[in-house]
Amino acid sequence: MRRAATVGAAFSLAAASLIGFSTARPAAALTPPVAITADDLPTWQTNGVVWALAQSGGVVYAGGTFSSVRPPGAAAGTSEQKALNFQAFNAATGAPTSCKLSFTVGTGTATVRALAVSPDKSTLYAGGTFGAVNGTAVSNLAAISLPGCTVKPTFKVSVSSQVRGLAVTADTVYLAGNFSTVAGKTRQHFAAVTTTGALKPFTANTDKAGKAVLVSPDGGKVVIGGDFDTVNGVSSHALAVVNATSGANVKTYPGFIPAASTVQHLAADSTSFYTGNEGNGHMVFDGRIAVDFKDLNQRWRDTCLGATQSVEVYQGVLYSASHAHDCSTMGEFPQMNDRQHLLAEPVSSPKLLGWFPDTDDGPTGTEQIGPRALSFAASGGVEYLWVGGEFTRIASDGNKPQQSLVRFASTPDTRAPSVPQQVTAANATGGAVKLSWQASLDLDDSTLVYRIYRDGTQIGAVYAASLFWQRPTLSFTDTKASPGTTYSYQVTAGDAPGNTSAKSAAASVTTPGTPTSATVTVNDSADSYVNASAASANYGSDQQLAVRGSSAYNGYLRFALPAAPSGMVLKGARLTVRTSSDSIAGSTDTIGVQQVTGTWTETGVTWANKPALASAALGSITSPSAVQTDYSATLTTSAVSARLGSTLDLALTSTGTDSAWFWSRNAPGTSGHPQLTLTFGRP
Repeated sequence: MRRAATVGAAFSLAAASLIGFSTARPAAALTPPVAITADDLPTWQTNGVVWALAQSGGVVYAGGTFSSVRPPGAAAGTSEQKALNFQAFNAATGAPTSCKLSFTVGTGTATVRALAVSPDKSTLYAGGTFGAVNGTAVSNLAAISLPGCTVKPTFKVSVSSQVRGLAVTADTVYLAGNFSTVAGKTRQHFAAVTTTGALKPFTANTDKAGKAVLVSPDGGKVVIGGDFDTVNGVSSHALAVVNATSGANVKTYPGFIPAASTVQHLAADSTSFYTGNEGNGHMVFDGRIAVDFKDLNQRWRDTCLGATQSVEVYQGVLYSASHAHDCSTMGEFPQMNDRQHLLAEPVSSPKLLGWFPDTDDGPTGTEQIGPRALSFAASGGVEYLWVGGEFTRIASDGNKPQQSLVRFASTPDTRAPSVPQQVTAANATGGAVKLSWQASLDLDDSTLVYRIYRDGTQIGAVYAASLFWQRPTLSFTDTKASPGTTYSYQVTAGDAPGNTSAKSAAASVTTPGTPTSATVTVNDSADSYVNASAASANYGSDQQLAVRGSSAYNGYLRFALPAAPSGMVLKGARLTVRTSSDSIAGSTDTIGVQQVTGTWTETGVTWANKPALASAALGSITSPSAVQTDYSATLTTSAVSARLGSTLDLALTSTGTDSAWFWSRNAPGTSGHPQLTLTFGRP
């Protein structure tokens, strides 16, 4: 993350030492009810600002102020394709489609500020500042046939100035903006036309600009938002509800939103509408409001500071695009220098959910707001959240360069939590060891599972929640530690889909008292294999060991064993070998482990002079069928104990016909080589 997280109300979670001990609720894939991951996907970019998004049939339409698009990862000015203020994209791939429209104007700068698709998906409506689309003369409002992506030349509506918001029903197009006339008639900032372009009687005149318009689910009311102070001559700052046919006031909201704040965007579900608000100056309202359609009264509002530009509802969650920098008044993150540009909260209450993908503010020369538009689009059974704006980087992905467009999907969640930090280990009362560490961060899973490892073996787990501004100190107590023993502990963080961080830095501690047990790992000092089909060949320098019954291979291993620690005896011995990465390395046969009684050398052993073996097996490995996987055999303790302080030679044999291939001590790297693990304890 780009920000240094502060720990608010830090707490500690203690745990017993048994694996899976915890009674805490397991981590869920994507903290419910969030249904979109925070993993950004490769998406084509524009060279400017995306102001508006809409979607239909797996295609996302982006409008704004730009002149070209380029592939994901491409630097500005490279691999660009011409796109004048509009481009359609495949929702699932992020790549441009063949739908290309050029929005132009005779003088000034053309821009697309609003997009909306008709309920029957046959028409895309576009609003903004433009005089032509693909050369067809229009006046700030256009209709495009879908899926053919051609301008409807018969849809001609003269709108006197910029259109900033659109809402479409089966027979009506509602528009909001800076205009004062439509089709030559007075329509101050809000208007309605038929789907063929004829002006409708709807009149909801406001004294200042309209920015957003939304039709109620029953079609009888229209919610309007913007900069205004009056609606149809009645005081109602920034928000009002009017009759869908006449435009007459149904509900006004004097004093409901502070005078220095506006409504930038509107979204709705079946029961409520939601406002995205922007303020300018001190004591403003920048957050979001939920209003019930039934009585048109507020259900809740959040009070985050940082102007909200767009809101969208998906599966019971309100997603918002803003540049939030202080949500402390609603019990969330405090004032911070960096901004959080994407948020999610349940539609039931103003409480932030654990979903925090993020962009930057945008380049110098823009308002540096960050994201400005959101749209959900389904394709192939996956839901995609598209985000447009003026940003140039994805802050939640290492500040990866990405201009004006990015998308996220409902599945899969592929990004692992951050590695646990500040891991410490200290002796506690009763001979136990207490571990502590700072909670990790996952941008779409607030509850994580922390697995604790002692000398490489998992000994427990802790479930705990964390957020970017609240990274509590967690703890785990190892009650099974032995006295007088040095241990090394590491911690990983994982989410429910199985994404797991790397192990943390190790924390070591030596417990007090006289040791009662000890574990020693011994690497082999020599190894080789022999081949019945090449009786005189030596394979002592090979990176692999082969084992098969027919046509036969035998593998040989030599270990220099230590003496037992003072006052202890051998309690157990385990041989571990790893199958190689060859596709044929796995075997379905059982591999026997026998003690070598004859003599052999790594560089001299062949099938012709192979050593004698003891008749009794010391252990076996059953069906080592997976490649690049560790397999172990528990060995007869008495036989291994008799060789302490000397060498122990072992043979890997088989009676089957399916060969197994294991890494030898010559294999590259430092892991996967044959090892013998010896466990000592008091008699």
